[in-house]
Amino acid sequence: MSHRALRPVDLAREAGVSTQQIRNYADAGILPPAERTAAGYRRFDTRHREALLAYRALAKGYGWEAARTIMLAVHDGDLTGALALVDACHAALHQQRLALRATGEALEAVAGQDPGGPAAPQSALRIGEVAALLGVRTSALRVWEAAGLLTPQREPGTGYRWYGPAEVRDARMIHMLRQGRYPLARIGDVLDGLRRTGSTEALRAALAERGAALASTAVAMLEGSARLHEYVTGAAGR
Repeated sequence: MSHRALRPVDLAREAGVSTQQIRNYADAGILPPAERTAAGYRRFDTRHREALLAYRALAKGYGWEAARTIMLAVHDGDLTGALALVDACHAALHQQRLALRATGEALEAVAGQDPGGPAAPQSALRIGEVAALLGVRTSALRVWEAAGLLTPQREPGTGYRWYGPAEVRDARMIHMLRQGRYPLARIGDVLDGLRRTGSTEALRAALAERGAALASTAVAMLEGSARLHEYVTGAAGR
């Protein structure tokens, strides 16, 4: 089967990158090996175009590093390894969905708790005790405090931090949201709404936004998988 000759600039224009980036992809093994002219210039063709489109599509869903590793495995003849990585990425996305659902359920429960209720600590806790309760480092609590998310009381004289029931509840919510990869600024919106009005609307909005992002990633993975399928089946037929 013949292949139409393509210049680096042709590939660059199609992918929206520089010609140097095309050369970098070739050097990194993301594109299949290219023959060279007598003058040392690479000869690209439609195989390289297909590999380029597959890589760029994979990167949107699986991330740049995973996409690179997948393409390297394909070009090393290790299709099984490439597909195993694809499967692992899909499994990781599924776990993120499950974690999001669990986080949402837990946050709704924590948000609805009375800070002074029976489930809350009956006395103020020091920073080390709160860290142990949540399973985080004390440095994490200090970061959250510096970001304005927590406002523990200070013991006169010593300056030791004391966390009352409300602060412990908020710390629980921050920890859960951080596990869901929410930025600190968004967590601030959730806590502000809860403190001012008792509303969990911001919480629900944050969870919905995360769910939409996961759905978008799943669609991008689907497109990337389709491009990879086109590439590997086309290569097998050559």
